[in-house]
Amino acid sequence: MTFIRWTGILLMTVMQTTTMQAAEMKAVAIAPVSQALTFARTLVDGQASLYLVSGYQNGTVTGLNLTTELGPDVDDPVTAYGKFGYDVLAAMAGKTRVETLPVSDLVMPVGLTASHIAVGTNFPEHAEESTVTDGPFLFPKEVVPTPFNAPVSAGTALLDYEVELCFVALDDVNLNEDVSRMGLVLCNDVTDRAALLRNVDPFNVTSGKGFTTGKSAPGYMPIGNLFVIPKDVRSFGESIELRLYRNGELKQAARQSEAIWDFDELLRQSKARAGATWDYRGQSVALPVDNDIIPARTAILAGTPNGTIVQGINKSAYVWGVIDFLLGGWGKPVTYWVVERHIAQEEAKKNYLQPGEEVSVKVDYLGEMITPIVE
Repeated sequence: MTFIRWTGILLMTVMQTTTMQAAEMKAVAIAPVSQALTFARTLVDGQASLYLVSGYQNGTVTGLNLTTELGPDVDDPVTAYGKFGYDVLAAMAGKTRVETLPVSDLVMPVGLTASHIAVGTNFPEHAEESTVTDGPFLFPKEVVPTPFNAPVSAGTALLDYEVELCFVALDDVNLNEDVSRMGLVLCNDVTDRAALLRNVDPFNVTSGKGFTTGKSAPGYMPIGNLFVIPKDVRSFGESIELRLYRNGELKQAARQSEAIWDFDELLRQSKARAGATWDYRGQSVALPVDNDIIPARTAILAGTPNGTIVQGINKSAYVWGVIDFLLGGWGKPVTYWVVERHIAQEEAKKNYLQPGEEVSVKVDYLGEMITPIVE
Protein backbone atom coordinates (compact mmCIF):
# COMPACT_ATOMS: atom_id res chain seq x y z
CA MET A 1 0.00 0.00 0.00
CA THR A 2 1.42 3.34 -1.03
CA PHE A 3 2.25 6.16 1.39
CA ILE A 4 -0.41 8.38 -0.24
CA ARG A 5 -3.09 5.72 0.25
CA TRP A 6 -2.07 5.22 3.89
CA THR A 7 -2.22 8.98 4.40
CA GLY A 8 -5.69 9.15 2.86
CA ILE A 9 -7.00 6.36 5.07
CA LEU A 10 -5.47 7.99 8.14
CA LEU A 11 -7.03 11.36 7.32
CA MET A 12 -10.41 9.76 6.67
CA THR A 13 -10.25 7.90 9.99
CA VAL A 14 -9.39 11.09 11.86
CA MET A 15 -12.22 12.95 10.14
CA GLN A 16 -14.71 10.18 10.93
CA THR A 17 -13.59 10.04 14.56
CA THR A 18 -13.83 13.82 14.90
CA THR A 19 -17.31 13.77 13.34
CA MET A 20 -18.41 11.00 15.70
CA GLN A 21 -17.02 12.85 18.72
CA ALA A 22 -18.76 16.06 17.63
CA ALA A 23 -22.05 14.21 17.27
CA GLU A 24 -21.62 12.63 20.69
CA MET A 25 -20.94 16.03 22.27
CA LYS A 26 -24.19 17.36 20.80
CA ALA A 27 -26.30 14.53 22.23
CA VAL A 28 -27.46 13.77 25.75
CA ALA A 29 -28.79 10.28 26.46
CA ILE A 30 -32.37 10.22 27.77
CA ALA A 31 -33.38 7.40 30.09
CA PRO A 32 -36.19 5.10 28.91
CA VAL A 33 -39.44 5.64 30.80
CA SER A 34 -39.02 2.19 32.30
CA GLN A 35 -36.12 3.68 34.27
CA ALA A 36 -37.00 7.35 34.68
CA LEU A 37 -39.26 10.18 33.58
CA THR A 38 -37.44 13.15 32.04
CA PHE A 39 -38.97 16.63 31.96
CA ALA A 40 -38.18 20.03 30.47
CA ARG A 41 -40.05 23.33 30.40
CA THR A 42 -40.44 26.32 28.13
CA LEU A 43 -42.01 29.70 28.75
CA VAL A 44 -44.11 31.50 26.14
CA ASP A 45 -45.89 34.77 26.95
CA GLY A 46 -45.51 34.04 30.64
CA GLN A 47 -47.07 30.59 30.37
CA ALA A 48 -44.97 27.53 31.22
CA SER A 49 -45.30 24.33 29.21
CA LEU A 50 -44.09 21.01 30.59
CA TYR A 51 -42.59 18.42 28.25
CA LEU A 52 -41.99 14.71 28.74
CA VAL A 53 -38.62 14.44 27.00
CA SER A 54 -37.75 11.55 24.68
CA GLY A 55 -34.76 12.92 22.76
CA TYR A 56 -31.91 15.44 23.09
CA GLN A 57 -29.47 15.99 20.23
CA ASN A 58 -28.11 18.57 17.79
CA GLY A 59 -29.20 21.45 20.00
CA THR A 60 -32.83 20.36 20.13
CA VAL A 61 -35.12 18.56 22.55
CA THR A 62 -37.95 16.27 21.50
CA GLY A 63 -40.90 15.58 23.76
CA LEU A 64 -44.61 15.46 24.41
CA ASN A 65 -46.24 18.67 25.63
CA LEU A 66 -47.93 17.50 28.83
CA THR A 67 -49.47 20.90 29.43
CA THR A 68 -51.36 20.59 26.15
CA GLU A 69 -52.26 16.95 26.78
CA LEU A 70 -53.28 17.16 30.45
CA GLY A 71 -54.32 20.76 31.10
CA PRO A 72 -52.86 24.20 31.75
CA ASP A 73 -52.25 23.49 35.44
CA VAL A 74 -49.79 20.71 34.50
CA ASP A 75 -46.80 23.01 34.08
CA ASP A 76 -44.30 21.65 36.61
CA PRO A 77 -42.92 18.10 37.02
CA VAL A 78 -43.46 17.96 40.78
CA THR A 79 -47.07 19.03 40.32
CA ALA A 80 -47.59 16.57 37.45
CA TYR A 81 -46.07 13.70 39.40
CA GLY A 82 -48.16 14.48 42.48
CA LYS A 83 -51.35 14.58 40.44
CA PHE A 84 -50.90 11.64 38.08
CA GLY A 85 -48.11 9.44 39.45
CA TYR A 86 -45.31 7.67 37.65
CA ASP A 87 -47.24 5.05 35.66
CA VAL A 88 -49.77 7.44 34.11
CA LEU A 89 -47.04 9.83 32.99
CA ALA A 90 -44.90 6.97 31.66
CA ALA A 91 -47.85 5.75 29.59
CA MET A 92 -48.00 9.18 27.93
CA ALA A 93 -44.65 8.44 26.28
CA GLY A 94 -46.44 6.19 23.78
CA LYS A 95 -48.24 9.13 22.21
CA THR A 96 -46.93 10.37 18.89
CA ARG A 97 -47.77 14.07 19.15
CA VAL A 98 -44.21 15.06 20.00
CA GLU A 99 -42.64 18.44 19.37
CA THR A 100 -39.06 19.48 18.71
CA LEU A 101 -37.76 22.70 20.22
CA PRO A 102 -34.36 24.37 20.60
CA VAL A 103 -32.42 23.71 23.78
CA SER A 104 -32.01 27.49 24.03
CA ASP A 105 -35.78 27.77 24.61
CA LEU A 106 -35.61 25.71 27.80
CA VAL A 107 -36.10 27.40 31.16
CA MET A 108 -35.92 26.19 34.77
CA PRO A 109 -37.21 22.60 34.58
CA VAL A 110 -38.77 22.71 38.06
CA GLY A 111 -39.66 25.16 40.79
CA LEU A 112 -37.38 24.83 43.84
CA THR A 113 -37.14 26.44 47.27
CA ALA A 114 -34.40 28.94 48.11
CA SER A 115 -33.04 26.94 51.09
CA HIS A 116 -31.05 23.81 50.36
CA ILE A 117 -29.03 21.11 52.11
CA ALA A 118 -25.42 20.91 50.90
CA VAL A 119 -22.55 18.57 51.70
CA GLY A 120 -18.85 19.40 51.73
CA THR A 121 -15.97 17.10 50.72
CA ASN A 122 -18.22 14.14 49.92
CA PHE A 123 -15.81 12.82 47.27
CA PRO A 124 -12.48 11.54 48.68
CA GLU A 125 -10.22 13.15 46.08
CA HIS A 126 -11.98 16.51 46.44
CA ALA A 127 -11.44 16.31 50.20
CA GLU A 128 -7.76 15.69 49.50
CA GLU A 129 -7.38 18.62 47.10
CA SER A 130 -9.22 20.86 49.59
CA THR A 131 -6.97 19.60 52.43
CA VAL A 132 -10.00 18.63 54.54
CA THR A 133 -9.35 15.36 56.34
CA ASP A 134 -12.34 14.84 58.63
CA GLY A 135 -15.38 15.28 56.37
CA PRO A 136 -17.93 14.99 54.92
CA PHE A 137 -20.13 17.62 56.58
CA LEU A 138 -23.40 19.47 55.97
CA PHE A 139 -24.29 23.17 55.75
CA PRO A 140 -27.22 25.26 54.42
CA LYS A 141 -27.05 26.88 50.99
CA GLU A 142 -29.33 29.92 50.86
CA VAL A 143 -29.82 31.02 47.26
CA VAL A 144 -32.55 31.19 44.62
CA PRO A 145 -31.72 28.74 41.79
CA THR A 146 -31.19 30.14 38.29
CA PRO A 147 -31.57 28.62 34.79
CA PHE A 148 -29.05 26.38 33.06
CA ASN A 149 -27.66 29.19 30.89
CA ALA A 150 -27.74 32.07 33.40
CA PRO A 151 -24.51 34.10 33.72
CA VAL A 152 -22.60 34.29 36.99
CA SER A 153 -20.82 37.46 38.05
CA ALA A 154 -17.17 37.12 39.03
CA GLY A 155 -17.08 40.50 40.76
CA THR A 156 -14.26 40.52 43.30
CA ALA A 157 -14.72 36.83 44.16
CA LEU A 158 -12.27 33.98 43.88
CA LEU A 159 -14.95 32.24 41.82
CA ASP A 160 -14.93 28.45 41.69
CA TYR A 161 -17.18 25.81 40.14
CA GLU A 162 -18.57 22.57 41.60
CA VAL A 163 -20.75 20.28 39.50
CA GLU A 164 -23.15 18.33 41.71
CA LEU A 165 -26.08 15.97 41.55
CA CYS A 166 -29.08 17.31 43.45
CA PHE A 167 -31.78 15.16 44.98
CA VAL A 168 -35.11 17.02 45.05
CA ALA A 169 -37.99 16.26 47.42
CA LEU A 170 -41.15 15.55 45.39
CA ASP A 171 -43.29 16.04 48.47
CA ASP A 172 -42.60 16.60 52.16
CA VAL A 173 -40.00 13.99 53.15
CA ASN A 174 -40.38 12.38 56.55
CA LEU A 175 -36.89 11.42 57.69
CA ASN A 176 -38.34 8.77 59.99
CA GLU A 177 -39.74 6.84 57.03
CA ASP A 178 -38.27 5.08 54.02
CA VAL A 179 -37.90 7.43 51.06
CA SER A 180 -38.68 5.66 47.80
CA ARG A 181 -38.91 8.44 45.25
CA MET A 182 -37.07 11.71 44.63
CA GLY A 183 -36.28 13.87 41.65
CA LEU A 184 -32.82 14.60 40.27
CA VAL A 185 -31.34 17.72 38.71
CA LEU A 186 -27.84 19.01 37.98
CA CYS A 187 -26.49 22.04 39.75
CA ASN A 188 -23.32 24.10 39.91
CA ASP A 189 -22.51 24.84 43.55
CA VAL A 190 -20.74 28.09 42.65
CA THR A 191 -18.40 29.28 45.39
CA ASP A 192 -16.53 32.45 46.32
CA ARG A 193 -13.42 30.95 47.91
CA ALA A 194 -12.37 34.33 49.30
CA ALA A 195 -15.64 34.81 51.20
CA LEU A 196 -15.51 31.22 52.39
CA LEU A 197 -11.94 31.48 53.66
CA ARG A 198 -12.63 34.76 55.45
CA ASN A 199 -15.47 33.14 57.39
CA VAL A 200 -14.38 29.52 57.83
CA ASP A 201 -13.23 28.11 61.17
CA PRO A 202 -9.70 26.96 60.26
CA PHE A 203 -9.53 24.76 63.35
CA ASN A 204 -12.87 23.06 62.64
CA VAL A 205 -13.57 23.20 58.91
CA THR A 206 -16.21 20.46 59.10
CA SER A 207 -18.37 22.61 61.34
CA GLY A 208 -19.40 24.14 58.01
CA LYS A 209 -18.84 27.65 59.35
CA GLY A 210 -18.40 30.09 56.46
CA PHE A 211 -19.61 27.72 53.77
CA THR A 212 -23.10 29.23 53.60
CA THR A 213 -21.55 32.68 53.21
CA GLY A 214 -19.16 31.55 50.48
CA LYS A 215 -21.81 29.70 48.50
CA SER A 216 -24.98 31.76 48.74
CA ALA A 217 -24.52 34.92 46.66
CA PRO A 218 -27.16 35.68 43.97
CA GLY A 219 -26.68 33.43 40.94
CA TYR A 220 -24.59 30.88 42.81
CA MET A 221 -26.85 27.91 41.99
CA PRO A 222 -27.58 27.45 38.29
CA ILE A 223 -29.41 24.17 37.72
CA GLY A 224 -29.57 21.86 34.72
CA ASN A 225 -32.19 22.06 32.00
CA LEU A 226 -33.75 18.63 32.63
CA PHE A 227 -35.56 17.26 35.68
CA VAL A 228 -35.62 13.50 36.16
CA ILE A 229 -37.77 11.26 38.37
CA PRO A 230 -36.22 7.76 38.46
CA LYS A 231 -38.08 4.61 39.40
CA ASP A 232 -35.16 3.66 41.65
CA VAL A 233 -33.47 6.86 42.83
CA ARG A 234 -30.66 5.01 44.59
CA SER A 235 -29.32 2.91 41.72
CA PHE A 236 -30.10 5.53 39.09
CA GLY A 237 -28.38 8.28 41.05
CA GLU A 238 -25.25 6.24 41.64
CA SER A 239 -24.93 5.51 37.91
CA ILE A 240 -24.71 9.20 37.03
CA GLU A 241 -21.31 10.37 35.76
CA LEU A 242 -20.70 14.04 36.48
CA ARG A 243 -18.58 15.96 33.96
CA LEU A 244 -17.64 19.66 34.03
CA TYR A 245 -15.62 21.64 31.49
CA ARG A 246 -13.84 24.98 31.86
CA ASN A 247 -13.55 26.70 28.49
CA GLY A 248 -14.01 23.31 26.82
CA GLU A 249 -11.36 21.53 28.91
CA LEU A 250 -12.55 18.67 31.10
CA LYS A 251 -11.92 19.52 34.75
CA GLN A 252 -14.23 17.29 36.80
CA ALA A 253 -15.36 13.73 36.13
CA ALA A 254 -16.63 11.07 38.54
CA ARG A 255 -19.53 8.73 39.12
CA GLN A 256 -21.87 9.54 41.96
CA SER A 257 -21.19 6.06 43.33
CA GLU A 258 -17.72 7.32 44.35
CA ALA A 259 -19.24 9.64 46.98
CA ILE A 260 -18.58 8.84 50.63
CA TRP A 261 -22.14 9.52 51.83
CA ASP A 262 -24.78 7.92 49.64
CA PHE A 263 -28.39 9.04 49.33
CA ASP A 264 -29.54 7.34 52.54
CA GLU A 265 -26.61 8.65 54.55
CA LEU A 266 -27.33 12.19 53.35
CA LEU A 267 -30.85 11.81 54.75
CA ARG A 268 -29.57 10.40 58.04
CA GLN A 269 -27.06 13.21 58.42
CA SER A 270 -29.74 15.80 57.60
CA LYS A 271 -31.84 14.49 60.46
CA ALA A 272 -28.86 14.41 62.82
CA ARG A 273 -27.86 18.02 62.03
CA ALA A 274 -31.37 19.47 62.01
CA GLY A 275 -30.79 21.38 65.26
CA ALA A 276 -27.51 23.00 64.20
CA THR A 277 -27.28 26.63 63.10
CA TRP A 278 -24.85 28.62 60.97
CA ASP A 279 -24.23 32.36 60.73
CA TYR A 280 -25.17 33.93 57.41
CA ARG A 281 -25.02 37.68 56.96
CA GLY A 282 -25.54 38.25 60.67
CA GLN A 283 -28.49 35.89 60.89
CA SER A 284 -28.78 32.36 62.22
CA VAL A 285 -29.76 29.82 59.56
CA ALA A 286 -30.37 26.08 59.76
CA LEU A 287 -30.88 23.19 57.40
CA PRO A 288 -34.42 23.19 55.92
CA VAL A 289 -35.56 20.41 58.22
CA ASP A 290 -38.53 20.98 60.54
CA ASN A 291 -39.70 18.24 62.91
CA ASP A 292 -37.77 15.71 60.80
CA ILE A 293 -39.51 16.91 57.62
CA ILE A 294 -37.69 18.18 54.53
CA PRO A 295 -40.17 20.39 52.62
CA ALA A 296 -41.16 19.54 49.06
CA ARG A 297 -38.97 21.06 46.35
CA THR A 298 -35.93 21.26 48.64
CA ALA A 299 -32.67 20.34 46.91
CA ILE A 300 -30.02 18.18 48.56
CA LEU A 301 -26.66 18.84 46.92
CA ALA A 302 -24.73 15.58 46.98
CA GLY A 303 -21.14 16.80 46.70
CA THR A 304 -18.60 17.52 43.97
CA PRO A 305 -15.70 15.51 42.52
CA ASN A 306 -12.09 16.62 42.51
CA GLY A 307 -10.91 19.06 39.87
CA THR A 308 -12.11 22.29 41.42
CA ILE A 309 -9.80 25.30 41.35
CA VAL A 310 -9.26 25.38 45.11
CA GLN A 311 -6.13 23.53 46.22
CA GLY A 312 -5.75 24.56 49.85
CA ILE A 313 -3.75 27.49 51.24
CA ASN A 314 -0.54 28.40 49.40
CA LYS A 315 2.55 27.47 51.44
CA SER A 316 4.12 30.88 50.93
CA ALA A 317 0.97 32.50 52.34
CA TYR A 318 1.72 30.84 55.68
CA VAL A 319 5.20 32.38 55.72
CA TRP A 320 4.12 35.87 54.69
CA GLY A 321 1.09 35.75 56.95
CA VAL A 322 3.30 35.11 59.98
CA ILE A 323 5.60 37.96 58.88
CA ASP A 324 2.60 40.31 58.54
CA PHE A 325 1.55 39.37 62.06
CA LEU A 326 5.02 39.89 63.53
CA LEU A 327 5.45 43.24 61.77
CA GLY A 328 2.58 44.88 63.56
CA GLY A 329 -0.49 42.83 62.81
CA TRP A 330 -1.03 41.75 66.41
CA GLY A 331 -4.56 43.15 66.46
CA LYS A 332 -5.74 40.21 64.35
CA PRO A 333 -4.96 36.49 64.60
CA VAL A 334 -2.21 34.95 62.46
CA THR A 335 -4.87 33.03 60.52
CA TYR A 336 -6.34 36.33 59.30
CA TRP A 337 -3.03 37.41 57.77
CA VAL A 338 -2.43 33.98 56.22
CA VAL A 339 -5.85 34.02 54.56
CA GLU A 340 -5.43 37.57 53.27
CA ARG A 341 -1.99 36.76 51.84
CA HIS A 342 -3.43 33.67 50.12
CA ILE A 343 -6.35 35.63 48.65
CA ALA A 344 -4.02 38.38 47.38
CA GLN A 345 -1.75 35.80 45.75
CA GLU A 346 -4.65 34.04 44.05
CA GLU A 347 -6.10 37.32 42.80
CA ALA A 348 -2.74 38.17 41.23
CA LYS A 349 -2.41 34.76 39.56
CA LYS A 350 -5.98 34.90 38.14
CA ASN A 351 -6.36 31.14 38.44
CA TYR A 352 -10.00 31.46 39.45
CA LEU A 353 -12.84 32.07 36.99
CA GLN A 354 -12.51 35.32 35.06
CA PRO A 355 -15.02 37.35 33.02
CA GLY A 356 -15.26 35.96 29.50
CA GLU A 357 -14.78 32.33 30.55
CA GLU A 358 -17.44 29.62 30.30
CA VAL A 359 -18.20 26.67 32.54
CA SER A 360 -20.20 23.89 30.92
CA VAL A 361 -21.67 20.62 32.10
CA LYS A 362 -23.11 17.82 29.99
CA VAL A 363 -24.36 14.71 31.77
CA ASP A 364 -26.26 11.83 30.22
CA TYR A 365 -29.82 11.54 31.56
CA LEU A 366 -29.62 14.96 33.29
CA GLY A 367 -28.95 17.45 30.49
CA GLU A 368 -26.69 20.49 30.38
CA MET A 369 -25.58 23.68 32.08
CA ILE A 370 -23.73 26.48 30.28
CA THR A 371 -22.50 29.22 32.63
CA PRO A 372 -20.95 32.35 31.13
CA ILE A 373 -18.76 34.27 33.59
CA VAL A 374 -19.35 38.02 33.47
CA GLU A 375 -17.95 41.07 35.27
